[in-house]
Amino acid sequence: MPGIPVARLAALPTLARVPACPHCAAPLHTTHYREGLFFVCPECQGRAVTLPQLRRVAGDRYATALLRQINRATTFTRLPCPFCRSPLRAIVSGEPPLELDACKPCGVVWFDPREFETVPEGLLESPDAAHLRGIETLAQRKLDNLRERGITDDGPDADWKTIPALLGFPVESETNPLTLRPWVTWGLAAVILLVSVAAFTHHRAVVEAFGLVPAQAWRWGGLTWFTSFFLHGGVLHLLGNLYFLLIFGDNVEDFLGRWRYALLLLAATVAGDAVHVLMDPRSTVPCIGASGGISGVIVFYALQFPRARLGFLMRYFVFFRWVQIPAWGALGLWLLLQSIGLVQQLSGLSNVAATAHLGGAAAGLVAWWWWKRQESRPLLGD
Repeated sequence: MPGIPVARLAALPTLARVPACPHCAAPLHTTHYREGLFFVCPECQGRAVTLPQLRRVAGDRYATALLRQINRATTFTRLPCPFCRSPLRAIVSGEPPLELDACKPCGVVWFDPREFETVPEGLLESPDAAHLRGIETLAQRKLDNLRERGITDDGPDADWKTIPALLGFPVESETNPLTLRPWVTWGLAAVILLVSVAAFTHHRAVVEAFGLVPAQAWRWGGLTWFTSFFLHGGVLHLLGNLYFLLIFGDNVEDFLGRWRYALLLLAATVAGDAVHVLMDPRSTVPCIGASGGISGVIVFYALQFPRARLGFLMRYFVFFRWVQIPAWGALGLWLLLQSIGLVQQLSGLSNVAATAHLGGAAAGLVAWWWWKRQESRPLLGD
């Protein structure tokens, strides 16, 4: 990601409202400590500190290390920034490691009670060190710019990711740390695997009985809207859906929590089925697969973590090269492919239900928009 110029961070963020504590929403007070000006919560004693102030207090090395952590952070917390109210990013700093929260646009780090006391006292760098740091910063910006454009030979952070990349799947360049185990994602993937494999033994009969048929949408009392989610057309169809669910679902579940995540999957599945039925209500061809629900997860992931890096292994004759793009760029390509698939489906040239994919994607968009609206409201407490 491109670095944040130090000059931009020298000033306090522009305040659209009174800065408030991310935890208890109490208005922050200004105070002086270690020759710095900070924003302190009178209720919980947490404090917001800008990077220039941290540099004055703890020294250039500490502040630069924090800046790098903020630039690389892709995991968002549920805490809002005291100034712009956007979700704070989770970073780890210091030795022993200290988990902090930071806002990249505002250049602010939030310290919970007693965390700031662990910040070391440091000295400002010499003019020569400042010159060297400036050269390093310019070089880092150029490297980040190349990475932002996807021009990089860096592979993913784990060797096993080369296997799905060789099959044409995108991979997360860096594994985002999770705050909870994604039991819903894992459990759902296990159930899909077991049901689909069991259905392969009598595949045609099972699909005809439990697939979603638009012309008979309400047979079994509408149960096929949900049973079709667990059935797949073949091994590749099954493995592809499981891969996307496991890769993107864990981060979305970690962000939303288990219940909201399950609700997102349910809403995206129903929306995908509804669009598919409405677009061709007379069709007697069963529709199966978890793609509609998973499409909602993919869209939510790309919108919530737009700068997460996704890697693709491109082949040039016998040579391979990694190309990385941000999640928002990958989402644009995915939507383009789904639009082409929609035209092919409506023209009878494809049996892939792009209508279900786009319906689920719309549900993911609405869910993300609704969640951002909830975050923008003033907080009353934890």
